[in-house]
Amino acid sequence: MEPGRDVIGTEWQPYTAGNGTMEQHAGALLFRIHDTTAQRYSDAQIDDHRGPSRRRMRWRPPLQLTVRARFSHPTGVLRGTAGFGFWNDPFIMAGARWPALPRAIWFFYASPPSDMSLAYGVPGYGWKAATLDATRLQAIALAPLAPIAVLAMRHQALYRRLWPPIEHALGVRETLLPVDMTGWHVYMLEWLPDRAHFYVDGERVLGNAPSPRGPLGFVMWLDNQYMVATPQGRLRWGLLEIGGEQWMEVSQLELKTGEGTL
Repeated sequence: MEPGRDVIGTEWQPYTAGNGTMEQHAGALLFRIHDTTAQRYSDAQIDDHRGPSRRRMRWRPPLQLTVRARFSHPTGVLRGTAGFGFWNDPFIMAGARWPALPRAIWFFYASPPSDMSLAYGVPGYGWKAATLDATRLQAIALAPLAPIAVLAMRHQALYRRLWPPIEHALGVRETLLPVDMTGWHVYMLEWLPDRAHFYVDGERVLGNAPSPRGPLGFVMWLDNQYMVATPQGRLRWGLLEIGGEQWMEVSQLELKTGEGTL
């Protein structure tokens, strides 16, 4: 879907919940949330991974995703989560399937009080380029040690020493994006079989990141949820109140595979 053409094609499934809406105008797609409470989930989304089987998800490397987008509010003021990329829907948000270990490669935003501190030295919130694959053999081999590791992480010195190799096993790589979210930017991710690269406006912001396994599903969304998941064992999920309106506007959505542009 190139600039000037409809962003929603037949391959994407629009989904809205609560006070989330989507509008197409002048070749752009607007994801909106307005006046929602912390008691109501609100979401504006397109995806292609709804259904019972993760094995039938569509996308594998090599693949290139290009998105031109802007947001209504800057980092820290925009509330909830937002982004675009590929994941395996591990938390059964889009279909009647069992929960799974997460895999993702995407541009991902989360506002406080979210705290997903997966990459050592990178805040657990903000506008990021990120990869994760908790289904790697190295990660699964460490699973029996998880209860002991969680206790150890509560000591700062042990956290500094033990978390980086666990992070590596999980295929985690993240970086905060040094851009103003309210301006138009071209975001591109290159998902290769053995590595991944991320670019903003043609400049590489994260290179040679671990490549998650496919297949994964495409998702692009804006919602009012938050999540806390830290190496120290803090786990929490909830919804945020949003007064007024916030939005994500997308004027370009393009996927390239070995078979060409979709």
